[in-house]
Amino acid sequence: MTTTTAIRGGAWLTEEIDAASVLTPERLSEEHRLIGRTAEDFVDNEVLPVLDKLEAKDWALARDLIRRCGELGLLGTDVPEALGGVALDKAASLLVGEAVGRCASFATTFGAQTGLAVTPLLCFGSESQKAKYLPGLVSGEMIGAYALSESGSGSDALSAKARAVPQPDGSFLLSGEKMWITNGGFADLFVVFAKVVQPGADLASGQFTAFLVERAFPGVSSGKEEHKMGLHGSSTTPLILQDARVPAENVLGEIGKGHKVAFNVLNYGRFKLAAMCSGGARRVIAQAGAYAAQRKQFGQPIASFGAVRQKLADMIVREYAVEAMLYRTAGLIDGAADGGRGSDAVLAALEEFAIEASILKVASSEMIDAVVDENVQIHGGNGFVHDYPAEGQYRDARVNRIFEGTNEINRLLIPGMLAKRAVKGTLPIIAAARRLQDELLSPSFDPPGDGPLDEAAKVVTGMKKVALMVLGTAMQTYGAGLADEQEVLTRAADVIIDVFAAESTLLRASAAGGPLHEAAARVFINDAAARVEAVAKDALAAMTEGDMLRTLTAALRRLLKVLPVNTVALRRELAAALADRRVYPF
Repeated sequence: MTTTTAIRGGAWLTEEIDAASVLTPERLSEEHRLIGRTAEDFVDNEVLPVLDKLEAKDWALARDLIRRCGELGLLGTDVPEALGGVALDKAASLLVGEAVGRCASFATTFGAQTGLAVTPLLCFGSESQKAKYLPGLVSGEMIGAYALSESGSGSDALSAKARAVPQPDGSFLLSGEKMWITNGGFADLFVVFAKVVQPGADLASGQFTAFLVERAFPGVSSGKEEHKMGLHGSSTTPLILQDARVPAENVLGEIGKGHKVAFNVLNYGRFKLAAMCSGGARRVIAQAGAYAAQRKQFGQPIASFGAVRQKLADMIVREYAVEAMLYRTAGLIDGAADGGRGSDAVLAALEEFAIEASILKVASSEMIDAVVDENVQIHGGNGFVHDYPAEGQYRDARVNRIFEGTNEINRLLIPGMLAKRAVKGTLPIIAAARRLQDELLSPSFDPPGDGPLDEAAKVVTGMKKVALMVLGTAMQTYGAGLADEQEVLTRAADVIIDVFAAESTLLRASAAGGPLHEAAARVFINDAAARVEAVAKDALAAMTEGDMLRTLTAALRRLLKVLPVNTVALRRELAAALADRRVYPF
């Protein structure tokens, strides 16, 4: 393996990464921290106090809050100054997303505005479209929404039945119904996807295309508010198009290229969703720590009980890993854009790190699910009633595994994209897998050093090699048919996710130093290695048998010779820090 700054998506799988090259939360500038504090203060002082009103469907209030975000510059972090934005880097956008994630309902409203309305215009809009719509979206005077899903086409978005029929004057008549539209009840502008179909032609001949559709256009209306499990403070409705006339100049991008708009917007949406999950988790972890520190049973705080300490520590460790991946990816995106804030630079960077975006989406949504679940458990009966926030947070978090492409879809994408890049030669995965075969025939590996994270570093190196072995075996076994082997792909994805998370925690802890950072990294890596070994065995057994399976499992054991770690003591240290400070300790 070679040392590099890894400016290619997925390159970390085959290369050693220098901790000094990786962005971490501890390396943020004072300007970044100021942006984060501004967003946090806004949410704490202006959003959370009116959450009950938002949950009562006060959409005028929701509009006012979005306008207030515009005044503070929170809507335009990705937008050039000439169009009303503040043109900051992705680390700044990440900080704003984390802060807004402290209120899940408003985060959903905010995310639709910034990630799903601003981003497609920024990346695919013509100069006239940007000039017409972006200033209003960035100021909050105009509310945006994104209309991709239909009742019969959720994950299979390209099978949409909404149609756009060209008219003699160049305009289009759009007909169909879109479902689950965030901000649907009060948005002014919709990014709508439909198939351009000639009059009388079959829908199968249609060209999947994005359009900018104003609510004011005749034939555009919203259905009734959905009665949702959670996120009661966000608007979710169908969008109904009845021969809605859309001018020719409102085609977004090119006719027939709507998939490029949809999928690249989802890449950034996944990154931003992960930021919001991270920010939300930190708030929940703080509440869990504070409750456990003051709630007494058998004459002592429940935070002193080992079973509760383990829960608190696990919440911290999983969030620590997600943070490490988030900031690392933000740094990679900014590095790939090379300081460019233009649409081409942003779009290229989002495409490059689509793998990392999918990893973050899965890891963050499952992390916050675990955090809110354990928070209810720590609260006991109080966690099951509306009087405490734990109950609402539990309901609000569940949809994150469905948003922005289900976790099942993203698990298929992760190894699928890596395999495609390997075949194209843009990632040297095939060569690395061959080198691994030669290495496994050598007599021994280098022993680790005696630093506090040296053993963990050795384990991470082994995990990366296991990921290469599983992915390489899958590519060799199935060839072009790999996309049909979903059970193997999802297992490979789980290995890859844990590898990226483990290396990110190691790099963060190595750069930051200190016993708490080291404790979080060592616990996560120890647990991740056990998961990787179990999942890799399962995957290899699905692909091989007999002598080949015995050979591969022997190699697996050799790659993951993990020295047991006293995670009980490390978890106690992390839980004590949370209970003492009553805030997330990092």
